[in-house]
Amino acid sequence: MKTYKLINLGSRFLKYSGILSNRLDSEIILSHVMGLPRERLLIKEKEIEKKEISKFKRLILRRSKSEPIAYITRKKEFRSTKFFVDNNSLIPRPETELLIDPIISIFKKKKLFFLDAGVGTGCIIFSILKELKHSKGVGIDKCKKTIINARKNLISLKLESRAKLIHKSISNVFVNKFDLIVSNPPYIINRDIKRLSPDIIKYEPRSALDGGNDGLDVIRKVIYKSKHILKLNGILALEIGNGQYSSVMKILRASNFRQKKVLKDYKNNIRCIFSTLQK
Repeated sequence: MKTYKLINLGSRFLKYSGILSNRLDSEIILSHVMGLPRERLLIKEKEIEKKEISKFKRLILRRSKSEPIAYITRKKEFRSTKFFVDNNSLIPRPETELLIDPIISIFKKKKLFFLDAGVGTGCIIFSILKELKHSKGVGIDKCKKTIINARKNLISLKLESRAKLIHKSISNVFVNKFDLIVSNPPYIINRDIKRLSPDIIKYEPRSALDGGNDGLDVIRKVIYKSKHILKLNGILALEIGNGQYSSVMKILRASNFRQKKVLKDYKNNIRCIFSTLQK
């Protein structure tokens, strides 16, 4: 069977299953199966071997049940770097990239020592380390399997000498004072989780989504702990959920943090708050 015929077959099946991105997903899955860039696959027709056709059909079936492409291919691009990801880690989102540029700008001439609280795939900590060559970081996560995933990315990106990954909750971090604490914590109100799309509800780890009854449980922990482990005038960079800005600012002010910068996402919602620790 030729390339285009198989892509069309997968696309039709996914469309029948209600997958809106059916054509693109079929192309990505075949690209993954063939080990070829998607663009190259589309430019030149190729005869597909039976074993590759069988694998393609298995993966298309998984996608037809709403399993995210990132979990099927076990990779997700973040700031032009491919990260290993499976269903033990939240899939990196484009809006999380908003956290990175201000950090690079603020610390580009300094030796940064920072903490990534809730490390996930490691996309935040490793992106910062890649761009700030003299920086060092610690990544923590309360899920042991998530730390194992992050370690795969640590090794593949050759950052072992500048990063330490620890299976630990932020409540149990005591020893160091950091220049920066960055976190993309769970911030979805638990009663709202059932309203998320099927690919999120069925496949992504609930612990990385559930922010408690008001969505702020983990954010509070990060803020309260940060005032004890941040250096004076150190920066706390948080990703937050829609409509949470006022509530999060109240918690920050009560813990002696002053707003430094806010960033809006692609839908004009305040998505990131940068604040500094005051006396």
